[in-house]
Amino acid sequence: MKSDRLLSILLLLQTRGRVPAHELAGRLEVSVRTIYRDVEALSASGVPVYAERGRHGGIELLAGFRTDVTGLTADESRALFILAAQGAHAALGLDAALGSALRKVMAALPAPYRPAAEVTSRRILVDATRWRSGPQQAVDLEVLQDAVFSDRRLRLRYRHSGEREPRAYTVDPYGLVAKAGVWYLVADRRGAPRLFRADRVRSARLLDDPVRRRKGVELADVWEVLRRQVEDRENGVEVTVRLRREHLDMFHRMAAAQLTALCGDDGESEWVTARLSYPVLRAVRQLLAFSDRLEVLDPPEARAELLAGARSVTALYQGAHPDGEADPG
Repeated sequence: MKSDRLLSILLLLQTRGRVPAHELAGRLEVSVRTIYRDVEALSASGVPVYAERGRHGGIELLAGFRTDVTGLTADESRALFILAAQGAHAALGLDAALGSALRKVMAALPAPYRPAAEVTSRRILVDATRWRSGPQQAVDLEVLQDAVFSDRRLRLRYRHSGEREPRAYTVDPYGLVAKAGVWYLVADRRGAPRLFRADRVRSARLLDDPVRRRKGVELADVWEVLRRQVEDRENGVEVTVRLRREHLDMFHRMAAAQLTALCGDDGESEWVTARLSYPVLRAVRQLLAFSDRLEVLDPPEARAELLAGARSVTALYQGAHPDGEADPG
């Protein structure tokens, strides 16, 4: 609706100050021409808004102009009270602030919408932590937050997966991202995007130097690049398995992150064929948990890896080392 779009433009300008027309068009999914028409409509209705063209131009409200907008719709008011994982707010030290903000929003809501918003907050809960993800290591985000909000560089000591000793990095932070209960620092290192798990940061020190971000690049842009790199990681291992149907539910729970396809499932046969993707060959040992209820069909190296894993387990419980030497005594 045009009225919703006009209100969105007004709120964006009030929050951001000068905003380029093409950015408003992208956010609201309309053409730049439509944005300029909307600006004319706002101006005609008495809103002191103006546009400046040129390289450094944009659309802006007259300095000092503010408006209190309480015209939330029923769906908008309900959406505000569907809370994301509360652990995210706690990690940032914002639990109390969130509660206070929601109480203020509730007071500002139109009276007919308050009951629905209150019921929504009690009936809908979003928990972003995956099942069986194991105990989460405590994460101290204070210094990382300080760097993000003060626009300063960071000196990290960071331990990579599979390495015992941490490495030292100087990075330029864009921001923090919480994904499936895990916090990540998104930053540039020597002008290239990098991803750092917050629970692997052994120490972080704020530097006096101002951050050196790439011009015109925002957190969402860098995150999209890094996310695609992880999801489209080369040198992954594609594995085809067959699984007894009665264990399909457990398979979905335990291997959901690796599952890419169920093949030709007619809903009746005893065995179901599936495809999975692993970042490294050794990770296929996860499938040992299914014992003889699952068989790896392809590739041969995945079958060999499972066989090696099974032999190691057998040797362990027979009282021998994996290299074949018996335990002393």
